[in-house]
Amino acid sequence: MSRSVTASWSLRTSFFSSPKRPLSAAVAPLCVSSQSQWQSRKSSHSPLGHPLASARKKVTINTLRALHLKGEPITMITAHDFPSAHVADHAGMDIVLVGDSLAMVALGMEDTSEVVLEEMILHCRSVSRATKAAFTVGDLPMGSYEIAPEQALESAIKVIKEGRVQAVKLEGGVEYASTIERITRAGIPVLGHVGLTPQRQHSIGGFRVQGKTTLGALKVLEDALAVQAAGCFAVVIEAVPAEVAALITKKLKIPTIGIGAGNGCSGQVLVQVDMSGNFPPGRFLPKFVKQYGNVWAESMKAIEAYKREVKSRQYPAPAHTYPMPPEEYTEFERLIESNRDSTTCTFP
Repeated sequence: MSRSVTASWSLRTSFFSSPKRPLSAAVAPLCVSSQSQWQSRKSSHSPLGHPLASARKKVTINTLRALHLKGEPITMITAHDFPSAHVADHAGMDIVLVGDSLAMVALGMEDTSEVVLEEMILHCRSVSRATKAAFTVGDLPMGSYEIAPEQALESAIKVIKEGRVQAVKLEGGVEYASTIERITRAGIPVLGHVGLTPQRQHSIGGFRVQGKTTLGALKVLEDALAVQAAGCFAVVIEAVPAEVAALITKKLKIPTIGIGAGNGCSGQVLVQVDMSGNFPPGRFLPKFVKQYGNVWAESMKAIEAYKREVKSRQYPAPAHTYPMPPEEYTEFERLIESNRDSTTCTFP
């Protein structure tokens, strides 16, 4: 038997065999105290999930179509994990998109082409646990749908089944119409994406505005019409002149979701990290982003205050600790002192 085990056994034996403290007296208060502490305990390890502040029905494809018919703008925002999806859902977003932009804002990658399907599914699963009302869409990352329509369908099924989202999004126009059609024929809703397609940034010369020329604008329209015909329930139009996006919106029967495409679209989407200001000063932001908050500054303020209080021993204060009955501590201290010089006791 090791010295530490011997010490533990010796300490327990001396404690429970003490004539001043019967076994029943030692055990009973401990059980009652532990039970009451567990029943009242609240900590940061408890689940974040909480019912919506104001109950609303689950947003469906039909809900989105109804909003479009009424001319009411559709709100969409990205989320990459449970907390970001939780706040988006509570804020009343119509659609929450698990966008491949998480490659950069959540995983620290250089661009969206690095993220793989398995990583997207993990993030989809996390987001879907929080979106009790919002319609949730998962992005198909680069490399998961380009080879053939059957590959795309297989990827889409995995995102729906394992990611627990309600639809998938993929980039591309005319050239991916057959792919979109294959997925929608299987009963999986698809959100299209035309204009600037970030996954193909290297083939289009970087993150450049699309549709600035007559031919360019006609290409965006052609792509939008093609994904509509293939069965998309809506289409994202990215980085296109406002007047072009507005005219395309009028030509389509499905909703358009703009990002850097003006307010003539049927709805809008932004990356949550961008619009909430959850990034350090000096980070580049696209022209179309409006920063509605400064999460980074608030987080820095809180974390720096925490650091100061830990260093100065202001935290934790008595209010943040768990009490012990004085008589219990006195007895604990007595036992420690009585065993201080014992050769059978070793304490870490």
